[in-house]
Amino acid sequence: MDFRAVFMGLAFAFMWSSAFTSARMIVADAPPLMSLAARFLVSGLIGVAIARAIGQSWHLSRAQWRSVLIFGLCQNALYLGLNFVAMQWVEASLAAIIASTMPLLVALLGWLFLGQRIRPLGVAGLVAGMIGVGIIMGGRFSGGASVEGVIFCVMGALALAVATLTVRGASSGGNVLMIVGLQMFVGAAMLAVAALIFERGQPVNVTPRLVMAFLYTTLVPGLLATWVWFQLVARIGAVRAATYHFLNPFFGVLVATALLPEHLGVSDLIGVVVVAAGILAVQLSKQSAPPVEAPRPA
Repeated sequence: MDFRAVFMGLAFAFMWSSAFTSARMIVADAPPLMSLAARFLVSGLIGVAIARAIGQSWHLSRAQWRSVLIFGLCQNALYLGLNFVAMQWVEASLAAIIASTMPLLVALLGWLFLGQRIRPLGVAGLVAGMIGVGIIMGGRFSGGASVEGVIFCVMGALALAVATLTVRGASSGGNVLMIVGLQMFVGAAMLAVAALIFERGQPVNVTPRLVMAFLYTTLVPGLLATWVWFQLVARIGAVRAATYHFLNPFFGVLVATALLPEHLGVSDLIGVVVVAAGILAVQLSKQSAPPVEAPRPA
């Protein structure tokens, strides 16, 4: 067993999932779009500076620039922007669960619109994932969960799924860290415009929790998790690495419940297990199928 790869996969899943809890802390004290734009600006500056320091170039291929623009829009501006806005109204655990279904959406959209074949195990995984989401949503809506917030989270997951299917081989040709840094600049610019339009004049309540959550979100899920993801993909391949996404619902709920005053019901526990099983089944079905690029981290 490759214990280093296992540790990297667990670390990535934990860091990715914890981002929803820190985001929930941020939006409690600051406007979501402005906060996210600032996060991407700082992360982009750090990422590009490190990339230049290790010899990477911003002279990218046409395919790489396409990746920068599409992921900057769909992942950073739409996926994360919609999630940050939604977490003004929905709990971090619910946002994490919805975002965790993105591998299922990639498989479903690829089958519906691109003619990608899904093996029987993958079909079973898709069905299980939908059932699990239905169980969770039934319990949450009966408890008064925000329909608007849930819609924003689903739209964000769809945006990232579309980007994942549209842009493949984004890291081919090298300059991975440079590409990630430039994607963050694209997201920062788009979110800054949106913040000027929708959040002008909204106050920022500077607290120790806000500062710590902002720094954590910027450095850990924003930069460190991205670096770990690409190291993991280089070590074991994108399809095998994506198998660790089945842990995201567990870690997302665990961190949110531990650090935030969020209630976890029986339907949540059952739904998380079913969704995680569905994600695992879909990803395992791909291991014997032709490779498809896995979802990018947050």
